[in-house]
Amino acid sequence: MSYIATTPPEQAEGEVQAMYQRQQAHFGYLPNYARLFCHRPEVMKAWATLIATVRRPMEARRYELVTVAAARALGNSYCSLAHAKFLSELVGMAATQAMVLGEKGALDEAECDIMAFAAKVACRAQEVGAEDIETLRAHGLADDEIFDIVAVVAGRAFFTRILDGLGAEPDAAYRELPTELSEALCVGRPMALS
Repeated sequence: MSYIATTPPEQAEGEVQAMYQRQQAHFGYLPNYARLFCHRPEVMKAWATLIATVRRPMEARRYELVTVAAARALGNSYCSLAHAKFLSELVGMAATQAMVLGEKGALDEAECDIMAFAAKVACRAQEVGAEDIETLRAHGLADDEIFDIVAVVAGRAFFTRILDGLGAEPDAAYRELPTELSEALCVGRPMALS
């Protein structure tokens, strides 16, 4: 599950217990990543506030596309799988699979460029140039929307580094995703077996 010891749910108290209960209520199970935060539940709370703030102005589909692109570029299976699942709840599993697998027509040109930009920011932000910004502007994106994309990617980089740095395995629940999709999204750690 991870490389560090975590508090089992039945032993959780106070803030840790409350955090576990929120995660359990949201997902229907306690995600592996949530257990890591038993050491610093205030970090999970701050993360939740940050990500809610940066995603608020962004349409849900764009947020999930940017997040999947960033997570895949960062080599993080957990967030890639989780956010593809969230995307499937918005657009359906067939559409999500087509988008992730790069099938022609699944994404419009603007979305393709947004995802490419998100991936570049995730791994090679120092190489972003004015031409990258102009490409997005040519699709009608305003500067505040471009800022939002970068903020989402930066936030995702923070979160994925905690998960990967401590060895969190993606939840076994993601095994329910179609095989071809999950194989495309498992770009780092393999999914937990149970």
